[in-house]
Amino acid sequence: MRVVTERSAAVPLQQVKLNDPFWSRYIRLVREVAIPYQYEALHDRIPGVEPSHAVANFRIAAGREQGEYKGMVFQDSDVAKWLEAAAYSLAIHPDPKLEQQVDELIDLIADAQQPDGYLNTYFTVKEPTKRWTNLTDCHELYCAGHLIEAAVAHYRATGKRKLLDVACRFADYIDTVFGPEEGKIHGFDGHQEIELALVKLYEATHEEKYLQLAQYFIDERGREPHFFHQEWERRGKSSFYASVSGAPHLPYHQSHLPVREQKVAVGHSVRAVYMYTAMADLAARTGDASLMEACENLWDNIVHKQMYITGGIGSTHHGEAFTIDYDLPNDTVYAETCASIGLIFFARRMLELSPKSEYADVMERALYNTVIGSMAQDGTHFFYVNPLEVWPDACRHNPGKHHVKPVRPGWFACACCPPNVARLLTSLGEYVYTSNEDTLFAHLYIGGETAVSLRGNTVKVKQTSELPWSGNVTFTVEPQQAAEWTLALRIPGWCRGQAVIRVNGEETTGLIREGYAYITRTWASGDTLELALSLDILQVRAHPLVRANAGKAAIQRGPLVYCWESVDNGAPISAVTLAADPKLTSRFDPDLPGGAVVIEGAGWREEAESWNGELYRAAPRQAKSATLKAIPYYLWGNRGENEMAVWIREEASLV
Repeated sequence: MRVVTERSAAVPLQQVKLNDPFWSRYIRLVREVAIPYQYEALHDRIPGVEPSHAVANFRIAAGREQGEYKGMVFQDSDVAKWLEAAAYSLAIHPDPKLEQQVDELIDLIADAQQPDGYLNTYFTVKEPTKRWTNLTDCHELYCAGHLIEAAVAHYRATGKRKLLDVACRFADYIDTVFGPEEGKIHGFDGHQEIELALVKLYEATHEEKYLQLAQYFIDERGREPHFFHQEWERRGKSSFYASVSGAPHLPYHQSHLPVREQKVAVGHSVRAVYMYTAMADLAARTGDASLMEACENLWDNIVHKQMYITGGIGSTHHGEAFTIDYDLPNDTVYAETCASIGLIFFARRMLELSPKSEYADVMERALYNTVIGSMAQDGTHFFYVNPLEVWPDACRHNPGKHHVKPVRPGWFACACCPPNVARLLTSLGEYVYTSNEDTLFAHLYIGGETAVSLRGNTVKVKQTSELPWSGNVTFTVEPQQAAEWTLALRIPGWCRGQAVIRVNGEETTGLIREGYAYITRTWASGDTLELALSLDILQVRAHPLVRANAGKAAIQRGPLVYCWESVDNGAPISAVTLAADPKLTSRFDPDLPGGAVVIEGAGWREEAESWNGELYRAAPRQAKSATLKAIPYYLWGNRGENEMAVWIREEASLV
């Protein structure tokens, strides 16, 4: 069993101030547009958008209004995620109006909390006698987890304890309900979230019982006799959802085996990566090597056999789930936004356990492609599903593709993704660096400043980055005093080892280990490190077992995956073929939203007109030469409804 070394911790958000030509625009968009828009959506004040009912439910539970509970059973979680996003935004950009809105929501939540500490509007308003009777379906601990995460974020951002005290009272109550002791429920939630949240609460309060409770929920999962089956039988073999019949499907909840025995990612993809995140958290804090080994096994399975090139995971809309290795369809994919965000959570925890460039590569892949691609450039429309191929008419008329949307909706009845995007982007500073006693690890190349303590010496580091359009990155250091420490730089997989490092103008290589270049020296104020990363245009092919991509190629440049839209290349996109030697070139196109580098090259287009109404024929294919244009995947669907594909056919070039 591998011994984990070089553990590190994320540099706190308050110690990282981002100022980046690419990412600052998104963070500002979330702060100025997405957060206010989502606030109004949660209050049901946006005309033409499906009501959320989330805040209204809290008002009823708090006794401020009369009425019936409406919305999903987990509607509380949308409010909690919005609060978390708002807290991160306040941490990096004080805003009196937003702070007042946050404080008012916190007052409402506190009023809705029950005398014993319980807090869930569905069970308070609609089913007050049925607490904890259907953990399989009803998300009680999931909602609690999101509330706890929001409370910790708010406390760290503002120093105010009101929401943290609410969360602690709730967690203390949960601790009296669940555990191995006689008289407690020996169970866990159907949707993992409470586990990683309790670790955060432990970090904020140093209360050991919260860490122990997180450990209990992880250790209890998958043991026989299976809790969900026992609970189902106690309910008279009934489910919360009328469409669900039969006993709970244990793999869907990752409860089919004890977590340390799980080696293949199965079931609901968001639940899975939230659980894996908690497992990695606990492995880091307890030194549990068997838990770490399970994390590594599950990571390897996801990344090498079940992940889309865009960083999406979860290939079927049936259960929003993983299926089997290499089953990665492009046009019926699910790839929920929340799943990629959860994968980023998991990746960062793995980086904290052991610096390995693959973890940061995946974090970066999901961030640059699926996460920001899920939000329109106006900040008010969002994808829940992130397809790699879209035929709009089929999305409307083929029931098997009904979940795939050709344009981003304004809101959802199940609105988990929009506030999840907001909370990730407002907390993005926490994903750039980790540090330990003597090393600062740079995982993402995003411009800004940070200050860390290395060997007792306060070090300020300024990063400037030209990614994703150029591979030039510069670090300038200002230590309190000249001292020896290490700056560890990720060498991304997409540059294929083509990286040049210069310190004060002199080229160096450093020690290369697990995809990081370790530059150890006595650093003095004003020292500069320059990193030049190759941004070659790559034609990427999928493993032969990925049947959906046989004979096809995708385009990648740096961290960005590209796609082909019919607005540039004509419809149908399926009629386009990339030439064997397409002579791909890049140029900056200022006419795209925000401006972006596009890729152009030679290819072929089959013409439908020559078929004269035939459906099939034996004649050879007829195609005309065409200049093809690809745009970054994150921008697709921002120029009106049209066809899109990431993978297109390519002429064979046999060797």
